[in-house]
Amino acid sequence: MNTFLISIIAANVIFSFTGFNDTSFFRKYEFHIGSIRAGEQLRMLTSGFLHADIGHLFFNMFTLFAFAPVVLSYLGDVSFLLIYFGSLVCGSLLTLIFHKDDYNYRAIGASGAVTGILYAAILLDPDMSLYLYFIPIPIPAYVFGIGYLLYSIYGMKSKSDNIGHTAHFGGAIGGYLITLIKEPEMLTENTLMVVLLAIPIVLLFGLAKTGKL
Repeated sequence: MNTFLISIIAANVIFSFTGFNDTSFFRKYEFHIGSIRAGEQLRMLTSGFLHADIGHLFFNMFTLFAFAPVVLSYLGDVSFLLIYFGSLVCGSLLTLIFHKDDYNYRAIGASGAVTGILYAAILLDPDMSLYLYFIPIPIPAYVFGIGYLLYSIYGMKSKSDNIGHTAHFGGAIGGYLITLIKEPEMLTENTLMVVLLAIPIVLLFGLAKTGKL
């Protein structure tokens, strides 16, 4: 397995488990609008390595483990890191934009970075499939990706947890745009997938514009 991928997964596991067992650590590094607007911008990065619980951590790391090798094989280590951290930052920036006036808003999770890698992998290999242990047949990766973001819309509307659902979209946008900038021929060679992956992003902004989020 790639050294960078191992290092990122290890960092997420170590950081998250520290947060599980140390509330003060968790509070110090989580995404918190009030603290960020007071000058603690580092939280926009560190919150991407914290998770709500083991299930949340496992799901994000499983998704990363499944899709990162595609990005690594097509684009290499540097581009993989650019997409991962670029998507993480984009996820935090979109969250800040959406919730800038809610000083008590808190969120955590690698979802932004992971969704960016997910979107990049689907664009690079649109025919790939994913096997989920609870579904005995292969699932087209683009169905998983679109479903992931639609679930995020539900999470944003329900506001039932402090998982960074808004960051999913920022990360998707980051991964989507960075990949298309690096591989612009996809716009003509893979037009259908480019359009399909844009649908949940457009839906998000449509809901936001009409005040339904």
